[in-house]
Amino acid sequence: MPDFTNRSSDIEIMDDLNCNGEVVHQTLRELEFINRWLGGNVVTLQAVKRLVADHKKETIHIADLGCGGGDMLKLLADWGRKNKLILRLIGIDANPHIIAFAIENCKSYPEITFETLDIFSPDFQSRKYDIVMGTLFYHHFSQNTLADFFLKLNHQVNIGIIINDIHRHWLAFHSIRLLTKFFSKSSMVRFDAPLSVLRAFTKQELADIFTRADIQSYQLKWRWAFRWQFIYEKVE
Repeated sequence: MPDFTNRSSDIEIMDDLNCNGEVVHQTLRELEFINRWLGGNVVTLQAVKRLVADHKKETIHIADLGCGGGDMLKLLADWGRKNKLILRLIGIDANPHIIAFAIENCKSYPEITFETLDIFSPDFQSRKYDIVMGTLFYHHFSQNTLADFFLKLNHQVNIGIIINDIHRHWLAFHSIRLLTKFFSKSSMVRFDAPLSVLRAFTKQELADIFTRADIQSYQLKWRWAFRWQFIYEKVE
């Protein structure tokens, strides 16, 4: 029986920035299906809608960290088009093979661009965005790393920060383990998906990160399926 008391420090296959080829492509396709089927992408979209509604900027610049295949950005682009919003969307990932897949996956969306970039680099830290979001991304990093990262990120955003990540829970672990065991064709998904739950957060762990990052007045809510939705609206 896994230990759900503390976050796992084991490494996921996806953490290897050299991983590439069909296993990565199959994984990205399956992750898009899983997030859509379980309603996970809606958690991020709802948060973006809330932040955008409070601001009347003509153009909204949104960065998606750990963008994967760009599926969340496509969802945002479709929503922006439907509501006649001018969105400039950029997907960021440190794996160039994932970025190559995302570019091809989103080639019919000129409002979306992609960049291979290390989010801990001075290059990234010099960038400014209106909104920075991350979906199923931050559980890849330690709490110390995240506290320092969000402290700096707070100075890079004009509007706010959005997090959509996993709640570490025994039911989430066993559910995704069984689902991927019987329905996934990707060895990476079958290995990484249960491990990602073990690397995920409790509400208190996230709250501790934000306290250390000096981020206050945020909203942190539990959403289906076993997601934490964090919305921070910056007040100058």
